[in-house]
Amino acid sequence: MQFGIFTVGDVTPDPTTGRTPTERERIKAMVAIALKAEEVGLDVFATGEHHNPPFVPSSPTTMLGYIAARTEKLVLSTSTTLITTNDPVKIAEDFAMLQHLADGRMDLMMGRGNTGPVYPWFGKDIRQGINLAVENYALLHRLWREDVVDWEGTFRTPLQGFTSTPRPLDDVPPFVWHGSIRSPEIAEQAAYYGDGFFHNNIFWPADHTKRMVELYRNRYAHYGHGTPEQAIVGLGGQVFMRKNSQDAVREFRPYFDVAPVYGHGPSLEEFTAQTPLTVGSPQQVIEKTLAFRDYAGDYQRQLFLMDHAGLPLKTVLEQLDLLGEEVVPVLREEFAKNRPADVPDAPTHSSLLATARRKEGARA
Repeated sequence: MQFGIFTVGDVTPDPTTGRTPTERERIKAMVAIALKAEEVGLDVFATGEHHNPPFVPSSPTTMLGYIAARTEKLVLSTSTTLITTNDPVKIAEDFAMLQHLADGRMDLMMGRGNTGPVYPWFGKDIRQGINLAVENYALLHRLWREDVVDWEGTFRTPLQGFTSTPRPLDDVPPFVWHGSIRSPEIAEQAAYYGDGFFHNNIFWPADHTKRMVELYRNRYAHYGHGTPEQAIVGLGGQVFMRKNSQDAVREFRPYFDVAPVYGHGPSLEEFTAQTPLTVGSPQQVIEKTLAFRDYAGDYQRQLFLMDHAGLPLKTVLEQLDLLGEEVVPVLREEFAKNRPADVPDAPTHSSLLATARRKEGARA
């Protein structure tokens, strides 16, 4: 099982000081957080993609390529690659390039994003969001698997005899997760292709997450990729920790109360009771995260959101120390207990390459 962090790259004022970091400071902070993630033994760093203030990660492959050059083991991913407003040809080329530069230490997560105005900025209609996601990914899937593509669809110009370059490393396409909070069509899409399904798991209660994951698992089996238990599932989550739970609540409350995504709404206590957000001690984080398995089954990837709402870099790095030293080692051990032997590990370039070679050997 993989553990890591994901960021949305928001530039938010620190409510305790009133200071807003510059875009450069926030970008550099995201890099520092990724490097810290590898230092403390995490497996994955994932960045979002946004094209509007107050967010800065408009070019994920640029950032991930830079981080790849400064790390050795970390898997580099996206927490959203906008399959709706990006050209699938450009996605194919950009991420294949990253795959080569990172020696395969990468994958990506497709999503529709959460900012409506982005659609017209890129000449798209938000009312076609699901249709764009379905058609664009169908083309991307082919571009990575066919050397020459003839294609015609609804939302972009046709392709005739087109070859995307560079070709995927070792002729193995990057592994794709499909991220969604509430759209069953995206769970269906992930199941159809036998790809991974990532549930954001931040804002919604457990029963909603359970329904989405079960839909994906059942459809994954329907399409003949394996049993429901063998489907590839990832979950998000939010945590804020201190050694003493009362200290965590006291320190995080001013950030929670004015956070752009959930401030001025339910109280911190209501939100932690009704969603996966955990604010407390490392042991409380362990207990709540382990409970995810009760409604999601044995899954492959757990990512935490830790650098949002104006939290200063120093605080985030302290959080990563706690996560790496006190939380993740216990989660690795506990999640491994009673894990059925036929539940697969999280896909990596090495495992996908080994599978491809076994299939080639079987055909020979």
